[in-house]
Amino acid sequence: MIGFLRGKLLSKNPPQLLLDVHGVGYEIEAPMTTFYDLPMVGDEVALYTHLVVRDDAHILFGFSKESDRLMFRTLIKVNGVGPKLALTILSGQSAEEFRRCIEDNDTQSLIRLPGVGKKTAERLIVEMRDRLPALSENSETGIKINPGQSSGANPGNPRQEAITALCALGYKPADASKMVQGVTSEDKSCEDIIRLALQGTIKR
Repeated sequence: MIGFLRGKLLSKNPPQLLLDVHGVGYEIEAPMTTFYDLPMVGDEVALYTHLVVRDDAHILFGFSKESDRLMFRTLIKVNGVGPKLALTILSGQSAEEFRRCIEDNDTQSLIRLPGVGKKTAERLIVEMRDRLPALSENSETGIKINPGQSSGANPGNPRQEAITALCALGYKPADASKMVQGVTSEDKSCEDIIRLALQGTIKR
């Protein structure tokens, strides 16, 4: 099992990034909570990782905090929640927001996430409630990733890249476009646009 990687960030196209570790390129999928912490392309980054082995692929997931990886591992134990949906949940809500949904039986906020229907939301609340105390006891540990350099240069079209990233997270193209249209994107990075778009969805 690969549990930790440190190397040079070669590219970041949410929800995927490429990490050069001593000449070996690792393709990693990560939630937006991790992308918000990433340094500029070309800088060193360290991530906690979780490897998912399938018949047709080995998929590596990366997290800037060990507590986020623990939440991911807990989510994929819930019946009907796979790695992709767990990644979407961690991208669409912060750990605090998700915890509040579980504690308050707030299914409406959960079903706003793509791929989460009413039954899945109810199952998440039932199965995660008993696991929250253990998650809360886990300290918010994390690897310091070049503080102050979170977004980095983005030579492409941040708005279009944000829409593409939201689609990759499970949002329908029309919904992703609408979410991004509600964000004033001047001088903002792709990650910033996604963060504001997701925050706008939560506040509805």
